[in-house]
Amino acid sequence: MANKKKQLAAQKRPSTQKYLDISEIRDDMVVLKDGTVRAVAIVSSINFALKSDDEQQAVIQAYMQFLNGLDYPLQIVIYSRRMRIEEYIARMKEASLELKNELLRNQMIDYINFIKDLVSGSEIMSKQFFIVVPYDPISSKKRGFFARLGEVMSPGSRIKLSEKQFMQRKAELDQRMSQALGSLNSMGLSGARLDTQGLIELYYNAYNPIVSEAQSLKSAGELDLDTSYGF
Repeated sequence: MANKKKQLAAQKRPSTQKYLDISEIRDDMVVLKDGTVRAVAIVSSINFALKSDDEQQAVIQAYMQFLNGLDYPLQIVIYSRRMRIEEYIARMKEASLELKNELLRNQMIDYINFIKDLVSGSEIMSKQFFIVVPYDPISSKKRGFFARLGEVMSPGSRIKLSEKQFMQRKAELDQRMSQALGSLNSMGLSGARLDTQGLIELYYNAYNPIVSEAQSLKSAGELDLDTSYGF
């Protein structure tokens, strides 16, 4: 009897997903519960300290022009996580087995052991840089006080988009992302927009940092995704 009560109580508890702002990920976009959409691009980095004074000033001026040219908020994210080397070590071991030269094979083994010792002694972190481009239609900004209060009190609720609304948001977001990537190129930075699979992997790894190290995510085609429009 006690076990049944615990099971019923567990079923009544809201899932973590209810408290996330994300409604769905599709068509290379993140759709939030309030009907707004986001696009994410991964951006390269530059070694600012190694550039000359003139080059540094040019980068600063280009960055100022980039910010001044924005008429919407832009989010810059630096994502740090422990570097995975297990797959790299496995590939190196396979490559060493194919070497016919014994000297090269021994050097490869020494290199593998060196990498293992280096990582075991300290946490090797990798950094990735992203920009998040939003699109918030004017209609969503004109919601009344009680409508916004209802969203706060009921975080699981979400706005259903029609196919027309979805495509309009997608077109606007595509244009903004294209302009943002073009501005980044003027600073000597290269960027690539994340597709649906890349977005799913990014958020999966961000919200499940420990689980993602042991359990890799399936491809988007193998996942049970809700791709239906709401009417």
